[in-house]
Amino acid sequence: MKVYQTQDIRNVNFAGAAKSGKTTLAEAILYESGFINRLGNIDDKNTVSDYRPIEQDKQNSVSSTVLYTEHKNKKLNIIDTPGFPDYKGEVITAMNVTDTSVITINAHNGVETGTEKHFNYAEKYGLPVVFVMNHVDHENINFDNILNQMKEEFGDKIALIQYPVNAGLEFNSVIDLLQMKMLRYPEGGGKPEILDIPDEEKDRAEELHGSLIESAAEGKEELMEKFFEDESLTEEEINEGLKLGVKNRDIFPLLVTSAKKNMGPQRVLDFLVNNVPSPDIISKRETEDGQKEFTCKQDDPTSLFIFKTSMEQHLGEVSFFKVYGGKATEGMDLISTQRENKERISQVMVMAGKKRDKVEEMLPGDIGATIKLKEAQTNVTLADPKYPAPLKKVQFPAPVHIVAIKAVNSSDDEKLGVALNEINRIDPTLIVEFSRELKQTLIKGYGELHINTAKWYIENHYNIDIEIFSPKIPYRETITKRAFASYRHKKQSGGAGQFGEIYIMIEPYYEGMEDQKDYPIRDQQIYDMEWGGKLILNNCIVGGAIDTKFIPAILKGLMERMEEGPLTGSYARDIVVNVYDGKMHPVDSNEVSFKTAARNAFSDAFKQAGPKILEPVYYVEVMVPEDKMGDVMTDLQGRRAIIEGMEGEGKYQRIRAKVPLAEMDRYSTALSSLTSGQAEFTMNFDSYQAVPGDLQQKLLKEYEEQQKEE
Repeated sequence: MKVYQTQDIRNVNFAGAAKSGKTTLAEAILYESGFINRLGNIDDKNTVSDYRPIEQDKQNSVSSTVLYTEHKNKKLNIIDTPGFPDYKGEVITAMNVTDTSVITINAHNGVETGTEKHFNYAEKYGLPVVFVMNHVDHENINFDNILNQMKEEFGDKIALIQYPVNAGLEFNSVIDLLQMKMLRYPEGGGKPEILDIPDEEKDRAEELHGSLIESAAEGKEELMEKFFEDESLTEEEINEGLKLGVKNRDIFPLLVTSAKKNMGPQRVLDFLVNNVPSPDIISKRETEDGQKEFTCKQDDPTSLFIFKTSMEQHLGEVSFFKVYGGKATEGMDLISTQRENKERISQVMVMAGKKRDKVEEMLPGDIGATIKLKEAQTNVTLADPKYPAPLKKVQFPAPVHIVAIKAVNSSDDEKLGVALNEINRIDPTLIVEFSRELKQTLIKGYGELHINTAKWYIENHYNIDIEIFSPKIPYRETITKRAFASYRHKKQSGGAGQFGEIYIMIEPYYEGMEDQKDYPIRDQQIYDMEWGGKLILNNCIVGGAIDTKFIPAILKGLMERMEEGPLTGSYARDIVVNVYDGKMHPVDSNEVSFKTAARNAFSDAFKQAGPKILEPVYYVEVMVPEDKMGDVMTDLQGRRAIIEGMEGEGKYQRIRAKVPLAEMDRYSTALSSLTSGQAEFTMNFDSYQAVPGDLQQKLLKEYEEQQKEE
């Protein structure tokens, strides 16, 4: 494949709601450009994109696919993204490394939640937008209604490039307002017949053509002057104005297609190549420290940003990158900013699904792939050793759906660990961690669909039977009042025995509290617990009742019990322990004796000190359409939420609440069901609060039964 100059490259992402036809449109564009000689389709499981077994099984995209083609001496890089909101990480990544977003709209469904969300992402990242209304061959299509929906949602920047003459089951013709011709497609799709506009469409076409010219002229003063003088522009002048308007997000062009019937994709392809900006005009990325901005210039230091990792049959791990500076060539040595180790680019390739081609070199702005990197993975920069500056990483929203996972057969535990590690490399938004506290492996993602995708890979690709279930809640234990206890540990079993006796007084810790005055404090040790809260140990021993050499053993016993609280085995926190008396034996006292005595004395005192179980409470924000707010509020209140406020943002309401984590299990699924996928939420840890009395009794009973079983 030839090497393309930066100005001859176009990088676009295909985004939009699920089932809006992104993959089918990409397939038709590859076909029309001559990249493939046979048009595949989703039903036959033979498209260039959606080539993975899971996607063919589910008949929808679960991962973005990097594609490319050549047209009119230009290279078009396409990243085809999934439509379901659980895969938003793939969309966010694609929008971070492409220069224009092509948002597809299902003409049968109109503007959907996914359409709005993906448009908002494009707006957030400052990307130009081209709309493609697809599926105009479905029955009961009302083009004007959908156009009005779009204008209501996205404003008056919608610029009609085409409109259908006969939307619906008989669709085969569009009026092209750039060419001012009617394009009529043959029954099998493909190259259209170019005809004069029929008389019955001329008035409408002239009016819309005038609006298009005016929109195009607004982008440049010279064009506006010519428009006022001549009341018209040539097609070349309109294209010039459109390019400026698209780049500056002043114009959102709209084209129409039936991609499945291959009616219209050729014109979409032409428009993208002719009218969307090249990387040297729009593409830029700062370094993490903000000291330099790369703008796809060849005289900049070489800087490749890895935005995607995938596992491909016969290739292994493939790393997809965008060149932001310098160039990529086979055999070059770069520095990975992950650990500042050397990485060699063994091959430079372009890929489209399973198809790949080697390239001599790749210039700034282009998107390519390489294999056999030692360590570098997604969100890592491969940089010139003389300028090893990491580029700014893609920032992902925090995961909101958490499950626990384990292998059905414990013999598969090691294999499961390897599988989860590989899945995380491929999808960094799927976070895997082992909770030492809960003794569970947790997976965190964006929803049930996201988690089930990982489950599919583990069971079908790695052949491991697994269970997925709700994780335990990381409760905490503490006390509310002062209590006393003593414990004597005495053991005699021939030879040296064990003896240790201690007397303690425990009290709740709170910020700013004064030390107790009942016993003289000879030494105070303050420990910040890694799970939050404090343990304060006051040595109040007088007269040598317990030798100071045994204090570390006492501390160890207390720490062990803090790590496994007396009520439910959860971490304990915020407790002051005063050791004020005890006894030793000149022969039998040792560290084990005093550690054991401390553990048991602490447990006894804890249960008398008004013990409370604390639960994690999260700060939750829900963005919900106004008409769904009542249902969402009712659901939150049923989850023991404390509503803190709400405020309007356009057609949405932002609800702010504090909700116990125990009540947030599967909330992403419930919220999606309540709002038909229109709402979304974030959750962040806020504080620990005491659980209600009835719940505490329930937890105590469950723990007691669990202990009996064990």
